[in-house]
Amino acid sequence: MSVDLSTRYLGLSLRSPLVASAGPVTRSLDKLRLLEDAGAGAVVLPSLFEEQLVAESEHIDALLGGVGAGFAEGGDFFTDDVAFATGPSEYLELVTGAKSALSIPVIASLNGISPSGWTHYAAVLEEAGADALELNEYRVAADPNRSAAEVEDEVLAVVEQVRSSVSLPIAIKLGPYFSSLPHLARRIADAGAQGLVLFNRFYQPDLDLETLHATPHLVLSSSDELRLPLRWIGLLRGRVDCDLALSTGAHTSEDAVKAILVGADVVMMTSALLHHGPAHVAEVEAGMRAWFDERDYDSVEQARGSAAWATGPDPTAFERANYLSVLTSLR
Repeated sequence: MSVDLSTRYLGLSLRSPLVASAGPVTRSLDKLRLLEDAGAGAVVLPSLFEEQLVAESEHIDALLGGVGAGFAEGGDFFTDDVAFATGPSEYLELVTGAKSALSIPVIASLNGISPSGWTHYAAVLEEAGADALELNEYRVAADPNRSAAEVEDEVLAVVEQVRSSVSLPIAIKLGPYFSSLPHLARRIADAGAQGLVLFNRFYQPDLDLETLHATPHLVLSSSDELRLPLRWIGLLRGRVDCDLALSTGAHTSEDAVKAILVGADVVMMTSALLHHGPAHVAEVEAGMRAWFDERDYDSVEQARGSAAWATGPDPTAFERANYLSVLTSLR
């Protein structure tokens, strides 16, 4: 009998642990339909960025101010509809359209820059019909005057504020650069988050040697990057009271199987879908099924976490022993 891939994530029922994460592939209804047809268990829509909405609003305000300054009656040509166009209306249409077109869960993503922004837009996305909310916590701790504790407290404040403003299940997508990730993960779960997405992939800028300006530089992930979230999900499984989503480096069916074995509830893909298209989900699912079937697993639930820190044959492999083994193996 074929292995049962059904999964629970953020309290939602998914037909498969394979999730299309936030990115260009989840930006259009046509691609979202293709992802569902290929077998995706859920989709995460691209992030709604408060920062971008604020910039657009300020730009329109500046234009209106310029018109008014030059022509007394110029402002009469602009109505409140212009200001409204700078809001999240296009994103909300994507949420409502996806909910109408798809039968799988639709998870909205939000990147805020202010307490009021996090809570206001979270409530707006809940009203639009999202099944769950992913908090895209993209934070670079660059201020030498702020301690690690202050940075972590700000992350927790975001979770608490959003939790108080919506009843939706929420997950928070974290970067890997925290001094004690397991402790922070436990505090985040206690603050009301139902899930952790590991990890937010920080895009590193390059340097233009002609202008000496830092320039954006995008490199898609590869399977080599799987090892970072693989380790931390293995360490956290069974030790924090929330769901765990592996994000970054999942490209193949082997990658997905590894994620499940260390304890991931879902396996998220972005770069792989950009490389291969939505149909790649079906290929990864087929490979997963084959692997579990060949080893007589009845379900992914049976396999989940069997190689994690708490249950695996060698817990120290996730910790310092891995460092020593790698160094001593060099020739």
